[in-house]
Amino acid sequence: MSCRFGLSTHVFHESRLDREHLVEIAAHDFEAIELFATRTHFDYHDPAAIAALAEWLNDTRLELHSVHAPIVDAIRDGRWVGSYSLASPNEDRRSAAIAEAGAALAVARVLPYAFLVVHVGVPDDVLATSAGDRHLGADNQPGAARRSLDALAAQARDVGVRLALEVIPNALSAPAELVRLIEDDLDLPNVGVCLDYGHANLGGDVTDAVEALSGHLVTTHVHDNDGRHDEHLVPFAGTIDWDQAIMATRKVGYDGCLMFEVAGTGDPADVLRRTVKARERLDRMLVVF
Repeated sequence: MSCRFGLSTHVFHESRLDREHLVEIAAHDFEAIELFATRTHFDYHDPAAIAALAEWLNDTRLELHSVHAPIVDAIRDGRWVGSYSLASPNEDRRSAAIAEAGAALAVARVLPYAFLVVHVGVPDDVLATSAGDRHLGADNQPGAARRSLDALAAQARDVGVRLALEVIPNALSAPAELVRLIEDDLDLPNVGVCLDYGHANLGGDVTDAVEALSGHLVTTHVHDNDGRHDEHLVPFAGTIDWDQAIMATRKVGYDGCLMFEVAGTGDPADVLRRTVKARERLDRMLVVF
């Protein structure tokens, strides 16, 4: 059974993940985590780190619901350091992105999980500096994306994981475009969509995004923003109409995990406290709708 509410380790992204982080998540009554696979946060290449994570999850009774595929080498002071693009026309760069995502998939051989959340290309506001590109358009090529996803889907099948293509702010990853990609180009049974509510808010109407994804929505990222900047705020601190968003989510039949992906700016303990209050409000909405 899928979790009702989870928390991404994104809240601790600029720290090395340790047991106490999971203890804190469990103490705030979350049921599951999404592991953010950035090597400065958690070294998904290291068997010892994976074994330790398995122990921590067992100790805290948390479920590993999903893993966020690597998108950067590191995040420092809220900024991306390096980037990976599955949609890059540069074969070395694209191969590196596939290899890193494949390493994150390999975690499932030791620690089973349901979904690998994948960025198709890079967001429009992030420069692909590691490739030397001056414009992101060079990193967001549809043909390159299709080839990468075909390769990753095969790897994911081997370890019992589904790919969840995330709604992010670029032309390849708008809700309707992801549905078209899945239905017309990929024809793969183990690929769905991760609805990132905050990113959908940057692209327009969240309710429209939810409705566009009907039948393909498999997991979520829950956070808020001002409609212009990808702030990863606690829900109700931004401009998203959560009553309408949750009603639409229920209407399309999604009853899976609501995974909070809030930023740990300032005091992560305070962010967690505010996230719990937001979770309580969302939980009441779920009962109503």
